[in-house]
Amino acid sequence: MKKTIKTPKLSVIIPAYNEEKTIEIIISKVRSVDLPIEIIVVNDCSSDRTKEILDELDKKNDLRVLHHDTNQGKGAAIRTAQKAITGDLVIIQDADLEYDPIEFPKLYKFFLEREADAVYGSRYSGNEVMVDTFIHYYGNRILTTFSNILTNLHLTDMETCYKMIRADIFKQFKIECHCFGFEPEITAKLVNKKARIFEVPIYYEPRLYDEGKKITWIDGVKAFWYIVKFNIFRK
Repeated sequence: MKKTIKTPKLSVIIPAYNEEKTIEIIISKVRSVDLPIEIIVVNDCSSDRTKEILDELDKKNDLRVLHHDTNQGKGAAIRTAQKAITGDLVIIQDADLEYDPIEFPKLYKFFLEREADAVYGSRYSGNEVMVDTFIHYYGNRILTTFSNILTNLHLTDMETCYKMIRADIFKQFKIECHCFGFEPEITAKLVNKKARIFEVPIYYEPRLYDEGKKITWIDGVKAFWYIVKFNIFRK
């Protein structure tokens, strides 16, 4: 699976649902990264002003905006963007400000120096971070451990949004999950492809629920099923 690309273009997928307060900021942050980048935003039928803001933005040559007519979930937004990728690498960027694109080069260099197939940005590997909630932190630890048992990996953060993946591999995957189950699904599928996976620490500033955080304990329960589904029944 080894493939070296001298100057990879990075396709940044931004699923967005009701992110009128942050969507312009995060696009600006992505644009400020000193890498060859294309941005693909998928507005998942937002009910606030997200669509209007996106339609008013200067598209230049680096930004494509796609709209869903119905709300379908994060996984569905990623699946829509998957068809539009033209880069050599791909990463998902949440539309809120929990993850900072300034971390992209940390992951990117592994494709130049270590012939990586995928690189995970870990929020919980000893890096300095803003303190997370007890439930969210330990929920992630439990899900990561359960996933590791079935994949035989030693990840510290399977649920991280920052998974930079070779686009030729990513485009082969049939993404089935509509919602937050994308993380265990893509991890299982990378393992099935025998991908060379690396992990690096990243900075993370968690958003609280009164600030618009959308993932809940119900999504955590569903994640257990997705881990079993894609590691056992989809092998």
